[in-house]
Amino acid sequence: MTKNSHFWRDRRVLVTGSSGFLGGYVVAQLRASGASVVGLVRDLQPALDPARTRSRQPDFIVPGALEDFDTVMRAVSEYEVDTVFHLAAQPIVGIANRDPRGTFEANIRGTWNLLDACRLAKTVTRILVASSDKAYGVQTVLPYDEHMPLQGCHPYDVSKSCADLISHTYYKTYGLPVCVTRAANFYGGGDLNWNRIVPGTIRSVLQGERPVLRSDGTMVRDYIFVKDVADAYLHLAERMDDKALHGEAFNFSVEIKLTVLELTRLILKLMGREDLQPVILNQASGEIPEQYLSAAKARRVLNWSPRYGLEEGLRETIAWYREYLSERQVAAAE
Repeated sequence: MTKNSHFWRDRRVLVTGSSGFLGGYVVAQLRASGASVVGLVRDLQPALDPARTRSRQPDFIVPGALEDFDTVMRAVSEYEVDTVFHLAAQPIVGIANRDPRGTFEANIRGTWNLLDACRLAKTVTRILVASSDKAYGVQTVLPYDEHMPLQGCHPYDVSKSCADLISHTYYKTYGLPVCVTRAANFYGGGDLNWNRIVPGTIRSVLQGERPVLRSDGTMVRDYIFVKDVADAYLHLAERMDDKALHGEAFNFSVEIKLTVLELTRLILKLMGREDLQPVILNQASGEIPEQYLSAAKARRVLNWSPRYGLEEGLRETIAWYREYLSERQVAAAE
């Protein structure tokens, strides 16, 4: 929970992607802190029990896509939005490789539509744009820090590099109060994209099956618990009264690097199923082989640090899926 919850009381906040995995956690924190939340929603997630996710629902919902400027403008202007969390995106690397045009439309056009709506509305005092560690692309020196060039090569990475640069353009040219976040891969309860390594591995284990890795298991990543990401985003937004932060980018990471195979084996260990050795397909393509972040700037400038260690976050995540999938199994049997 944000340490400055009174800051949000009665503040009108737009969250794009509010029905998404991270968006739900951000909405829940904002509402618990007294904000009035407007959600721009393209797709709902009916697979999640409404009773389970009631706290993650916006106060107001504007249906529509980021690619439709008139819808975005209405969401910002009609609701007299003060703060924007731009979280919506096409977030899956594999989908981006199959459908680059759709990914570019959502992630690039969607970003300039949102920023231009904020420019025209003139009510917005802070905008947080969620970029990605993948915006950095392949670098010869790691970990990534905020001074490195943005040089994505593959469709998803390029879409994030572009959205990141467009955000900086709106700050430099129009003085728009924008900050950019670049977080590590986040995980936690509620992510129903089973192609992702954490939920997919946990579900396989709970079904007594060997987890399947699309890659060869050697790709290096870092991972951060979704509650820490939501905390970080609210914390940064609260600090944006300091105009010196406008136009800045911040990495958020636990700063623990490990291979996909190491993460999978850690999950198996925590679940007591090390006998279920992973199936390695070695079919992944168009992905960065090694990436991890330095969060030194966020620690120094924002006085931010994660609350969850990797094992602690994974234990809570495993418990969430154990309960959720058990409930689904019971409901299916009725």
